[in-house]
This record gives sequence, C-alpha cells and structure tokens, in this order.
Amino acid sequence: MQIQTMADYAARNESPEILFWVGCAGSFDERAQKITRAVAKILHHCEVKFAVLGTEESCTGDPAKRAGNEFLFQMQAMTNIQVLDGYGIKKIVTACPHCFNTLKNEYPDLGGHYEVVHHSQLIQSLFDEGKLKVSGGTFAGKKITFHDPCYLGRGNDVYEAPRSVIEKLDGAFSEMKRSRAKGFCCGAGGAQMFKEPEKGSKDVNVDRTEEALELKPDIIAVGCPFCMTMMSDGVKNFNKEDTVKVLDIAELIAQAGEL
Repeated sequence: MQIQTMADYAARNESPEILFWVGCAGSFDERAQKITRAVAKILHHCEVKFAVLGTEESCTGDPAKRAGNEFLFQMQAMTNIQVLDGYGIKKIVTACPHCFNTLKNEYPDLGGHYEVVHHSQLIQSLFDEGKLKVSGGTFAGKKITFHDPCYLGRGNDVYEAPRSVIEKLDGAFSEMKRSRAKGFCCGAGGAQMFKEPEKGSKDVNVDRTEEALELKPDIIAVGCPFCMTMMSDGVKNFNKEDTVKVLDIAELIAQAGEL
C-alpha cells in the first residue's frame, strides 16, 4: 500500500479528498503506528483519496499548551497553519483526540479554519455510505467495552460515532459505570502522560483499568493513542495482557474486515 504525501499531489496539481493527520504518537510510538496503519488500510480499502504531510507535519502544540507554554504552542500552530494553508487543506481526519481538539477548536483563533473529524466519525460515515462493510465472525461472543477519550467525549461531545462503529462488530458490548459524559480520564490528559504522577493512593490509569476489568471484557476499545498506552499499562499492572486486549476502533474494523 503506497501512501502519498501532499507534496506528491501538489506535484501533479491535484488535491486529495482528505488529509490524514498522523500526529506524534501515530508517527513515533511503536504501538500507535499500528493504529495509523489500520486507519490507512480502511481509507485505502474504501478508495478514499487521502494524503499525509509526511516530514512536513509537526506537533500540533497540544502538549505545550496543556503544560502552560502558550508561546511554544502558538509557534508550532502557526508553522502548521502555514503548511496546511499552503496546500489549500479543507478537511482533516486524525486518530488522536488531542490533535482533533487542537486543530478543530484552537487553530481557528490563529487563522486555521478546517473541517476536522475523528477517525471514528469518518469510519461511521463510510459505513453509512455503504463503502465499508465487515463480515461477522471475527469478534463473535467477545465482550467489548469502550473507554471514552476526554478530548473526544467531554471535550467535543462525540459519543455516538465510536459506539456506532463498535456495534457493527458481532461482539457483546457493555458500558463501564463511568462512561459518556460521566467518563473517567485514563490519566494521560493535561500533559500528565509525560511525567510521573503526583503522590496518591492509586494511579489514575490503574483505577480506570480496574473499572473496565470489572466487566470481564475480552477487549477494551479505545479511540486515542494516549489512552491506548495508559490502558495497556493498566492491564499489564493486573497481569491480564494475555487475556484482555486493548485495541483501537480502527484496528477492530481492520481486523473484522480482514483488510
């Protein structure tokens, strides 16, 4: 599968339907790279004309902003806006809710106006348009629960798209006690991912994973590379990594569709 860059399209004087914003985690984190590949496989399978920025993509500035460095955030954001506007980008999809939130809600203040969708929303629309289908059997009888990423759910009120996608599978879906608007952070938000947690009785990700494991799931579904790391670490904390899998929504669909 050959993935083209915006520079490739520009060289032919063409434009893709959508830009796939890979994000730092999706680019450099070994586990998150699998999510990136799954999203690309789905787009390729559905014959969606998409491109990536490749080496021209840099961090959205979200970690800098959450950590309180507004100056660095604005520098990073303005650099990206120049690149995006230079290519005339109109629509962006990303598998990272942190990138999604920043591009959608904070870039407009600096002049960057784009239609930004989370990959769960795009996958849902591909199902609705009949471009994507999954055959039953892959997850038959598997218990699945979903952890709401903060910047997707409470931050942007996107609750139905990921659940609608999971319902396309043939597994048994069940909600955690704290879900949707009452969801609980995995522990990575607010730049917490990059530092040791403050002293307390229990790590946030362990608390959240414990709640998920109460349902005795086979799969904990996530929609964020940061949540992926924190929930995976939580599962390892309980020595359940052999029996409980943490998978992104895109990975579930790519596996079910045998893409």
